[in-house]
Amino acid sequence: MSNEMSPQDGFQLEVKDLDVAYGDFQVLWQAALSVRKGEIVALLGPNGAGKSTLMNTISGLNKPVAGSVTFEGKRIDGLPAHQTVGEGISHVLERRRLFPFMTVEDNVLLGAHNPRARAQRDETRAGVEALFPLLKARSTQLANSLSGGEQQMVAIARGLMARPKLLMVDEPFLGLAPMMVEQITALMKRVRDEQGISLVFIEQNVELALSLADRGFILESGRTILQGPSSELLGSAEVKRIFLGDFAF
Repeated sequence: MSNEMSPQDGFQLEVKDLDVAYGDFQVLWQAALSVRKGEIVALLGPNGAGKSTLMNTISGLNKPVAGSVTFEGKRIDGLPAHQTVGEGISHVLERRRLFPFMTVEDNVLLGAHNPRARAQRDETRAGVEALFPLLKARSTQLANSLSGGEQQMVAIARGLMARPKLLMVDEPFLGLAPMMVEQITALMKRVRDEQGISLVFIEQNVELALSLADRGFILESGRTILQGPSSELLGSAEVKRIFLGDFAF
């Protein structure tokens, strides 16, 4: 376990020394993150640590002040979101952000808007429906008629329609019942195991996140302070301090 990333080959995504600010208010200081091909990585930290800002910067919703984001050997920092999707990064935003008065089918198909995905839309749709049988059963329902867990499935399915090489999901388990958390956890593993897609996700529940992820990165006050294999982070006194404070001792 380390507070710095050691140089290693084979990173599909590598974020280095990332500074991000909203006007005069800086949110990230030299933040770091890395993902290997076929890996599941958890991005952890207290509320306000900068997790969503980091993910939004990778996907092109924010522009960094300094630092680099490299995906499959290509610098992508500063690219707008519609171009990062074309590079193979799909981003499922917090609270799902579906179009509530559009059908499930139309919400899902919107994920294939980029030219690379549009050409293979029908093939991709068949694969996504195999993962999410719900999509066929509820295809004509309005998105706002679904439960929170069902909406999360639709949001992930929409992200997969972009044919990503890396799928980023911001708080996939937020507000969901335990049974639905189990289902989505299993689906995320299948996405990696069956489709070879790497995943990065944000989650507040440390034990849940690290039980799913291969590795974790922990942000505190806008800085990456720890990273390592999930098994090491689970036993770390520093992790307990960050998330439990005085209750950890």
